[in-house]
Amino acid sequence: MVPFGRPTNGGFAVINGANTGFMLLAASLVMLMTPGLAFFYGGLVGRSSTLSIMIQSFASMGITTVMWWLVGYSLCFSGSGAIFGNLHYAFLKGVEPSSIYAPSQIPLVVLIAYQMMFAIITPALITGAFTNRVSFRAYLIFLVVWQLLVYYPFVHMIWGGGMLADWGVKDFAGGIVVHASAGWAALASVLYVGRRKFIDLPHNIPFIALGTGLLWFGWYGFNAGSELKVDDITSLAFLNTDLAASFAAVTWLFVEWRFSKKPHFVGLLTGAIAGLACITPAAGYVPIWASVVIGIAAGIVCYAAIRLKTRLKWDDALDVWGVHGIGGLLGIILLGVFAGTATNPNGAQGLIHGTATFFGKQVTAGVCCSLYAFAFTYVMLVLIDRIATVRVTTAEERGLDEAELGETAYEFDAPVPAKTAG
Repeated sequence: MVPFGRPTNGGFAVINGANTGFMLLAASLVMLMTPGLAFFYGGLVGRSSTLSIMIQSFASMGITTVMWWLVGYSLCFSGSGAIFGNLHYAFLKGVEPSSIYAPSQIPLVVLIAYQMMFAIITPALITGAFTNRVSFRAYLIFLVVWQLLVYYPFVHMIWGGGMLADWGVKDFAGGIVVHASAGWAALASVLYVGRRKFIDLPHNIPFIALGTGLLWFGWYGFNAGSELKVDDITSLAFLNTDLAASFAAVTWLFVEWRFSKKPHFVGLLTGAIAGLACITPAAGYVPIWASVVIGIAAGIVCYAAIRLKTRLKWDDALDVWGVHGIGGLLGIILLGVFAGTATNPNGAQGLIHGTATFFGKQVTAGVCCSLYAFAFTYVMLVLIDRIATVRVTTAEERGLDEAELGETAYEFDAPVPAKTAG
């Protein structure tokens, strides 16, 4: 530990250099996940809508950061309200370089930056569900309102000392806060905007692989970083993350192979993301062997959810509900099964330890929060439609990049000669 350099309350504020360095790295890894998501989604859509889906992720990086500075951090992590924080830290007023987050002995600005990266990627996850169908203008309104009235209250209730935290609900890195909230909001958006007029297939599988690699890499910062310091739980969360992703990927590969008669690369990659989403709430609370079970469960259950979606003719274009909505909810429930204080003293006793109370709380919180995210998102889209038309026209859907952005990802025409100067 080294002196931070500014006297505080009659003494010197100190930081833990190892924790601070690790958390800066973790924040950078989580930031990388959003461009990774853009590549993942960009490869899954057709050529004519590649830029439209990618810009939605990058727009979240900018707009969410502005919102986080304005009111986001304050509404999530200040005050003692049951659902919302207060505006004590609005515009990050009162946050100084010498401000310390005491439990981890890191500068408060590092915690603010780390949590901001979570806020950036969460609404971007939803965009994969309604690809090709929603106007950019409507998406920007959606991005702002959804964070204010879904993401921020969930963060405060679970991580900011609100009502669910007081009740004893656990969510290590975002099973409810990130994945279930985004996945069930995605289903609401699918049911509201309806099916696509033109179904296009993934146009760039190497993009999907690149995006998966960046997401998987960033997820170590997402899960291990959620311990907010360097200790044994950090290491446990890191290993659990990789094991669950790997077992889910392999499980998905062979289950899909059994039904489709061929091994699919996209299936393997999708399975890995499902495993990562499912282990997220449990990564620092369950023993190593449990992460294997969680990964296998994610590969089977999320694959089954996508088959159900297809049977019901829900046009969740990039399977956000099946992977993140079901994966996040499943992870919250399995945390209620496998958690044990022998693994993490700050956790709880799960069902396998003979304690049904914690399991019941996890199921109740997971289901209720998912239903709220679904219902609010549907109503919000109805209201947004009165301000800015949500669904693009059939003609625009045929070539969304050109219609919405005036740009294209791929140019196949012959080059146009430059005009002669003068």
